[in-house]
Amino acid sequence: MTDVIVALDGFALDEALAFVDRLDTASSWYKVGLELFTRAGPRVVEELSGRGKNVFLDLKLHDIPNTVAAAVRAAAALDVQLLTVHGVGGRAMLEAARDAADERTKVLAVTVLTSLTASDLETVWGREITSIRDEVARLAEMAEDVGVDGVVASVLEASWLRPAAGDDLLIVTPGIRPAGGDRGDQRRVATPTDAVEAGSDYLVIGRSVTRADDPLAALEAIRAEVALALADR
Repeated sequence: MTDVIVALDGFALDEALAFVDRLDTASSWYKVGLELFTRAGPRVVEELSGRGKNVFLDLKLHDIPNTVAAAVRAAAALDVQLLTVHGVGGRAMLEAARDAADERTKVLAVTVLTSLTASDLETVWGREITSIRDEVARLAEMAEDVGVDGVVASVLEASWLRPAAGDDLLIVTPGIRPAGGDRGDQRRVATPTDAVEAGSDYLVIGRSVTRADDPLAALEAIRAEVALALADR
């Protein structure tokens, strides 16, 4: 089953909660990213949980294993359902995150950010990058081997990660835009239909809903597209 996560990016706490209340029962999943969490802290997660919402806490943790483990335990205590760590943090860090999570909190390893190109990675990592796919495959293979619950990857990578990993690995896909939508700062983007066909479990959608003139109608249109793609798959 593929579900939609609405990203509460660009909001302050009161704005975010007002938006959630506006959508009411239309969405059960929300992403809290670094900006909102920095502004509002744990309270935003507590408020969302109090409204019966599932929370994707997208902090992309990347630190020494003990620090990441402590942060994962803190997130689990907040009743977070999905939590991100950076795959480039390495095996020991991923293992620490895995061991610190409880059954309710699933750990996702971020592979390659959808804002990055191969040339960007060459600058950061100081070596030739022949393809984004190879880098994502390397990180995803390590994450699966360690035993974290899933990965964050673009649709372009999800299309071959799914058959390679099978159904047990969660794939969360950012960079989703309806056809003709603004790409923003994302480079590797795709439509909801593309994501469903690629086998993504969760589609993260932000500005296409949160900045729409009618957010509820925009979300319903995306859900309808997802439902149609699932029926055709």
